Order: sequence, then structure tokens, then C-alpha cells
Amino acid sequence: MSTKTAIVTGGNSGLGFAIAKKLCENGIKTYIIGRAKEKTEEACREIGENAIPVLFDLNDIAGIPTMIESIVKNNPIDILVNNAGINLKKEFSDVTDEDFLSVIHTNLLSVFAVSREVVKNMKANTGGSIVNISSMASQYGIPKVIAYSASKGAIESMTRAMAVELAPFGIRVNCIAPGFIKTKMSSTALDNDPERKNKVLSRTPMGFLGEPSDIADAVYYFALSESKYTTGTVLPVDGGNSIGF
Repeated sequence: MSTKTAIVTGGNSGLGFAIAKKLCENGIKTYIIGRAKEKTEEACREIGENAIPVLFDLNDIAGIPTMIESIVKNNPIDILVNNAGINLKKEFSDVTDEDFLSVIHTNLLSVFAVSREVVKNMKANTGGSIVNISSMASQYGIPKVIAYSASKGAIESMTRAMAVELAPFGIRVNCIAPGFIKTKMSSTALDNDPERKNKVLSRTPMGFLGEPSDIADAVYYFALSESKYTTGTVLPVDGGNSIGF
């Protein structure tokens, strides 16, 4: 795996950090795309020498081709993990057009644009693996996150369409839908809302929150040749939450 090269968007914190760390620890040179300079560079220092910071705001759609070109000119990309995303919690009737478009812009359009540019490089080489990060919000209805839910549902549909079109070029495309994962943000939110926390755990058959490393492990599987006959899938990593009663 020492010759592999990866890109992880939003890899400077949370799930993205765990994913980038897993790849780097296994000898994969990983470009971590983040817009916050200090945060991204600190994440790379913490992860180690295989982590390379790329300071870029993915909302700059027009700048994505140049940014990707600067990475791939000397480094063919084997693995792309589309992790970066934002959320907006708001009553449906209070969501403005601008609110909705902002989430779609970051969570969907940037994924498309980054993937398109990386695919050009993968096609010119020996193929590769793309892993999109979705959400349980695409699996069932969650109130007050209409834009986020729409974006993640679209990610799953796009995953399947990409998988079919890109398979002849040796490019596999899969998706992971995380459940409730124990991060600093989610722990704070649930600890401050015992009723919601109890609801989350009661419908999770395994009875506990996942760890960021659980998502990283799933990404690692999709990145490797062990999953060479797997494409177009959406894998819930959620302790059974999406099928809980």
C-alpha cells in the first residue's frame, strides 16, 4: 500500500480525521483538503508524515479543477474519499432558498466537481476507488434537516450512477452511511438532550454509539483490493439503527 495516494476532503476533524489517520497509518500518502489553515496543518502534524495539507475552500467550485490538477500532476490518485459536508438544523418552513442552496452547494456540487476531476486522473491511470460519505438522513426521515437530507439522498443516487458509468475504467464507487457516531459535537448534543439520547440508543439494536474509527475501517475496506468486486453499494455503519424497531 506504500505506493497508494489518497485524497480526503474535510479530513482535518471528526470522521474525516479518523479516515485520513487510518489511511496514513497504513502507508497511504493522503492529501487532506481543508479550508482552515491552522486546523488542517495541525491535523497533518498529528497524523504524521504521510498526511499532506491542501488548503482550499470547496465552495470555490470554479477553483476545484486547478486545485486537483496541482495534486495529481506528480501523484496519480488511487483513492478519493468525499467526506466534507455541512448541516443546517431548521424548521422546514423557515429554510430559505439561500439556506438550501448553501447546503447543496457544499454537500453535493463540490462532491461532483472533485470526483469529476479526480476521475479524469484515474481514467488515465489504472482506475481507483471513490468512497462517498452519506448519512442516516438518507435512509429515513429526520425532521429539521431538509437540505442535508436532500443532499445525502442525492449522494447515494450519484454513487450508483457513477459506479455503473465508471466500472469499465476500473473505477469503483461506493458509499458509507454513518449512524450515530461518538464525536465531540454529537456527544455534547446528546448529553445535553437525554430524551433524544435515549431515543437514539433505544432504536439502535447494538445499544451504543459508534466510533469514528468504525467509519474509517469501512472506508479502508472499500479503498483496498479486498473489495475489488464491490461497487455501487451503500453501507450503513450504524449499529443497526437504520433497521432498528
